[in-house]
Amino acid sequence: MTELETLQQYIDEAGSIVFFGGAGVSTESGVPDFRSVDGLYNQKWKYPPETILSHSFFMAHTGEFYEFYKEKMLFSGVEPNAAHKKLAELEAAGKLTAVITQNIDGLHQAAGSKTVLELHGSVHRNYCRRCRKFYDAKYMKAAIDIPLCDCGGIIKPDVVLYEESLDGDTIEAAVTALHNADLLIIGGTSLAVYPAAGLIQYFGGSRIVLLNRDVTPYDGRATLCIREPIGKVLGQIEVR
Repeated sequence: MTELETLQQYIDEAGSIVFFGGAGVSTESGVPDFRSVDGLYNQKWKYPPETILSHSFFMAHTGEFYEFYKEKMLFSGVEPNAAHKKLAELEAAGKLTAVITQNIDGLHQAAGSKTVLELHGSVHRNYCRRCRKFYDAKYMKAAIDIPLCDCGGIIKPDVVLYEESLDGDTIEAAVTALHNADLLIIGGTSLAVYPAAGLIQYFGGSRIVLLNRDVTPYDGRATLCIREPIGKVLGQIEVR
């Protein structure tokens, strides 16, 4: 039996699937990842991206934060790929109960997924730090220099920066979904970012599928590892 046939069998037999994904899910849509050879963390900037994307940097160097953020984190014209679409199909069919994502691009929702637990927030939600008024990503992208609210307050993306905590309600929902699942599909993540990666320890089922082009610390725990692009693999899965 091929790897794809095995994955199809696992999905057919599963009653409750959870998908846990990272940046690699969106690379086939043209969104760059962070840790690959040509990822954001290996590009040359005045400051390391890890520093720029921190709470303290945002507070102390807001203009420089937004110079990087608007160029490298706000993407226009990107569309969901075959992986996003298949996950939405699996949810609509009652097979998949939740998508847990480290991504902030909103492509899962754009593909039609309803239960999306965004561990690191979303570029599509932005709030005035003074009055809490909401602004979308389009407003942020078009803003000159630092995006300001009508009230004059500085707008902050609802994105979890370094030094900030993950949302407690999102974590609780992810733990519950993982505990109740019988199949966990992990895709496009190095499983090196904590505390997000630590969540998979709460998986209550027996089958773990890893779809990732590189080796991860959890390969030894996986029931099945596939080293192919996620969209290519999931795009061939039949929903039945």
